[in-house]
Amino acid sequence: MNSTSARRLGIALIVLVSVGYTIIPLVASLATASASPNARLLVMLTAFYWPHFVHVRQAFTGTRSRWFPATLAVQVVVAYLPEALGFTGWSAGTAPLLAGPVLLLLPLRWGGVLVMTMATMEFWWLQGIFHNVTGSFFYALTIVITGAMIYVIVRLVRVTTELEQARADLAEAAVLKERLRISRDLHDGLGHSLTAIVLKGDLATRLMDRDPPAAKTEVGTLVQVAREAAQEVRQVARGYRRMSLAGEVHRAAALLESSGIGCQVNLAEITPPREPDEALAWAVREGVTNILRHSRATTCSITTSSGAGRIRLEIVNNGLPPDDAQTATDPVGDGPFGGGLVGGGLVGLVERAAQVGGTVEAGRTSEGGFRLTMEVPT
Repeated sequence: MNSTSARRLGIALIVLVSVGYTIIPLVASLATASASPNARLLVMLTAFYWPHFVHVRQAFTGTRSRWFPATLAVQVVVAYLPEALGFTGWSAGTAPLLAGPVLLLLPLRWGGVLVMTMATMEFWWLQGIFHNVTGSFFYALTIVITGAMIYVIVRLVRVTTELEQARADLAEAAVLKERLRISRDLHDGLGHSLTAIVLKGDLATRLMDRDPPAAKTEVGTLVQVAREAAQEVRQVARGYRRMSLAGEVHRAAALLESSGIGCQVNLAEITPPREPDEALAWAVREGVTNILRHSRATTCSITTSSGAGRIRLEIVNNGLPPDDAQTATDPVGDGPFGGGLVGGGLVGLVERAAQVGGTVEAGRTSEGGFRLTMEVPT
């Protein structure tokens, strides 16, 4: 049931209950009163039910008009004043309906106290008239039951509306999350692949004249990288992307070596859970991509260690441009990686690490190099 149907059903039930209680004072007045009191009766019924339905409508929408205290006061007065004007039994039809707005529009604690007070007053009033303790008690109980029923109906409708809105918000959040995932994976994955393609293409061009067989080998590697990039795009679009730290380190070391950068790998013998393992793999990919793009490195080391329930990945390279004075943790500056890691890469790594309860740090080393570290729980 959607919120519109729930609201219509709730309104129909409250109207049905209200009409039922209207019959009580109306029949009593028509049977005992003259034409003049009957005319006053219709005026008083209008004065009671107009604020009554205004209050119920406000409760359904969760709003209050600026006249709210006055309209509730009018409903209270019209619910009890006719008893003093000779309309015996009038409050028996209005008090149960008044209980609903009292519970809905006042703080529930105070509304509950007032409704119990109304029920007690009605019991003593009816018992003094009819001298029937059992009948008076059960009728006074209808004030509490009717008020609670109106309150529950309105709250159920409100909850249905809120759940419907929450489902819509969750669906929108899921779409935004998926867009972010695709954007981040394309940035991290394609950035690495395109960097490798450019490097292989440049190397093949230089080797074309002096070493054709080597150039042919590099072109073949370039084609393979391009095919892997196309496969990665398809995997990103389908959400089937799976990376591992060991596999990414192996590819990164091969790429660095082929680019003339010596790479030392020292991986601890640990098997991280899937999600931390993927976060570490992304850190290796992003870090190596930025080394190739923005540094003058000749050496690089990739190290992992474990302790205190956490796994630490550390990527260190030399060859930081001497004119880079900012640190990579500067969220708006270019940083020593020329902004690639800072603007999109570091943000993406921080997000990936945060998803698994990890942290990322990046900055210059005292030797004039650059260090990227990521720690994730085991």
